[in-house]
Amino acid sequence: MICADELGPVIPRTFPPAPAWSPDGHRIKAELDYSRGPEKTWVYGGLRVRDGQQITMTASSRNSLSTRTWLEDHPRIHHAFIPVGACRLNLQEGWWRIFRKAALAGRSFANRDDIEHATTLATIQLNSRATAWIWGRPAPPTRLLRRRYVYIL
Repeated sequence: MICADELGPVIPRTFPPAPAWSPDGHRIKAELDYSRGPEKTWVYGGLRVRDGQQITMTASSRNSLSTRTWLEDHPRIHHAFIPVGACRLNLQEGWWRIFRKAALAGRSFANRDDIEHATTLATIQLNSRATAWIWGRPAPPTRLLRRRYVYIL
């Protein structure tokens, strides 16, 4: 079984340097730079549950030609849509959380190529230590008794 999902849009954005102090003792103010540019990038991923291996692909739009071509080249893949509000059933959502920390958190991206490079590196690193995914919470550890009392009648 493969859990697949999309993440995005991831927008290339550079952050200005942190405000600092000038040589004459005045605080340097950095201008806010916020924009939603046209270079949105979508990250698609498929998680193989039995061993935790992941494959990712970036595309410039949700309905890009490369995405549709890939789906046509893999006819064994059938879509099973998850009901609205039940995203916890898709194990890919948990993997996206780990992926965001590894690839996207606190990083600046100048263009789509930087996002694709970060995606590829994070996927390789996460696949190197992948383990099987199990849905649900693990069983609590058995608690050892601190003291054993023996009552003699």
